[in-house]
Amino acid sequence: MTFDAAGAAAALTEAYHTGKPVPPLRDRMIATGDVAAAYAVQRAQVEDWLAAGRRPVGAKVGLTAPAVQRALGIDEPDFGVLFADMAGDDDAVLDIAPLLQPRVEAEVAFVLGADLPYEQVTTADVVRATDFLLPAIEVVDCRVADWDISIVDTVADNAAAARYVLGTAPRRLADVDLRHCGMVLTDRGEPVSVGAGAACLGNPVHAVAWLAGTLARLGRPLAAGDLVLSGALGPMVPVRPGAAYEARISGLGTVRTRFSGERA
Repeated sequence: MTFDAAGAAAALTEAYHTGKPVPPLRDRMIATGDVAAAYAVQRAQVEDWLAAGRRPVGAKVGLTAPAVQRALGIDEPDFGVLFADMAGDDDAVLDIAPLLQPRVEAEVAFVLGADLPYEQVTTADVVRATDFLLPAIEVVDCRVADWDISIVDTVADNAAAARYVLGTAPRRLADVDLRHCGMVLTDRGEPVSVGAGAACLGNPVHAVAWLAGTLARLGRPLAAGDLVLSGALGPMVPVRPGAAYEARISGLGTVRTRFSGERA
């Protein structure tokens, strides 16, 4: 049995169209840890989306928490592609109906002011290339049933990318202590997740450096203007219909999003 890349991509596409999650994709592989093959599935979907006219705006980093990496038996994050139609306005109501198994997490968003074309990226490179930071809420949505994922499943599934909401008050990186910045995510005022910058590979800057080097080696380097969602600052939270989330990140301010009260 060999890896059925076309079949995996088709199954994921069908999940988007039908709203029904698919069985774990790793069952289609001869080697569960074949991450390169999973990225080929991801890329096949991205090419289809580009052909359909979707506009890429950057990338997201996933699996940045050490506990999550240990659970999946890996030692590095993964990434997915972000598109303009994934964005929601601060405090806007997002439609929950098209989402399958949504969860939310608070993150630091980087907007680049310079290219990062290097295969070996330093902290200084990221600091120099960053134009500004924004607080973000990412909505992740697994197309694999019951979130029963391995690294292969989530990579193929575009790192569970679904929607994101950005704050509107940019901050300079030099003005924020990203390692020690505290985060509280609330739902209608009640805390549902807490964390800090150190939970994201020790510092969100490290996550961006990893992403930049990885994409450069793949021949798709980050460029000026790109948006990077750097990874969760605390545990992700299942979305409930009618929820109203606010993320507060020290030094970065707040960002909010609400969800419609109906599921398809």
